[in-house]
Amino acid sequence: MSTSKRVIMAAAALLALLAVALLLPPVRTRLTWRLEDLNARLFRLLNPPEQVTFKPGQDTQPQTVMTATLEAVQTTPLPAPATQPTAGPTWTPTVTPTPLPAMVNLTGFRYESQRGGYNYCGPANFSMALNFWGWKGNRNTIVKALMPGNLDAKDQPVNLDKNVMPYELQEYVRDNVPELKVIIRMGGDVDLLKRLLAAGFPAVVEKGYYETDYTGKLGWMGHYQFVTGYDESQGALIVQDTYNDGPDFRIGYDEFTQGWRAFNYLFLLVYPPEREAEVFALLGPWADEWWAAQHALDLAQAEVDNLTGVDQFFAQFNIGSSLAKLQRYAEASYAFDRAFVLYNALPDDGSRPYRMMWYQTWPYWAYYYSLRYSDVISLADTTLNETISKPVLEESLYWRGMARYALGEIQPAIDDFRAALRINPGFEAARFALQNMGVAP
Repeated sequence: MSTSKRVIMAAAALLALLAVALLLPPVRTRLTWRLEDLNARLFRLLNPPEQVTFKPGQDTQPQTVMTATLEAVQTTPLPAPATQPTAGPTWTPTVTPTPLPAMVNLTGFRYESQRGGYNYCGPANFSMALNFWGWKGNRNTIVKALMPGNLDAKDQPVNLDKNVMPYELQEYVRDNVPELKVIIRMGGDVDLLKRLLAAGFPAVVEKGYYETDYTGKLGWMGHYQFVTGYDESQGALIVQDTYNDGPDFRIGYDEFTQGWRAFNYLFLLVYPPEREAEVFALLGPWADEWWAAQHALDLAQAEVDNLTGVDQFFAQFNIGSSLAKLQRYAEASYAFDRAFVLYNALPDDGSRPYRMMWYQTWPYWAYYYSLRYSDVISLADTTLNETISKPVLEESLYWRGMARYALGEIQPAIDDFRAALRINPGFEAARFALQNMGVAP
């Protein structure tokens, strides 16, 4: 037998042994994350996502729908889009200013890390926010409900669902924790957080940060943090960081705000229903979610011309997000056009936040409701095929499916909705779209 044939047979035998070993749960658990890591490293090496750009309106499909009516474009009724739940009654009370203490450090919750699972940032932080008010579950309780695709048949973690959206956390409480309520608002600031903290209400915020990621390269990521206090003597907020920095981590107001900008200063507030009047009084004008969105828009418009680089991109992106929240979709689509121009001008040295669409979907809303279906598809294609090693972002799949359906591409739309449900079997928007089409999930 020749040497080359022996090498081939040995390699085949080794692969066969590896395949058998992967069937054993202890081996699979230890090796799966390493294989995922290797796959991600190879993907980034061969297809550097920081070099990817998106140019709205530059695809091959005509953009005549921009000036067409909805009735002229559609040939069949569209499935209802995913909607963000409303927060209930809102009003704008008068806030009576009261001096705040120099330091607040809330306790009474159980710290949780996100380590040991994939993309558990949202569940770990939100679990702390809930158990602060007496909830008895933990991060895995939320993972099983909101990220069922991230557990295999034996409840072992797998890397599939990349993110939990804020509205999913809100819906979890609505459906599973009736003794508590959650509101989501844009346009928050440090002074508001301090006012809430001083009254005993911690908040969960969504923000971005840079670090050397799992592939060894500098990269931007989205991250939740549970804010439980502040210290005026240090000019810092006290946060429970589930990833690198651990419990009771102090972060300066300016540094915190810079990271928070990437998510339009969004925050989630958990509270008992019987204290809603107190919460809304503390929020002041933020009690009205539409005022908060307009405030976020005003803030972003004030920031965008005074910032440079990636911060200017974030501010411009926030203009689009706020306009989309206000249902001013055509304006929002043009705002996102400019945001992507700013993005494309950033150096591809790791500063481009190429994971942006993993966490935020407002550009899809804007382009879809402006009838720019080709841009929805192009942006989803770019996100799914060029920024991630596997197309496992259910929101991008869903919106691509919606746009394909609107253009009469029925089977590709069905394929996208089903793919979204494979990632997250609890993703009701995709399930509803299929049901509305008379198709089995």
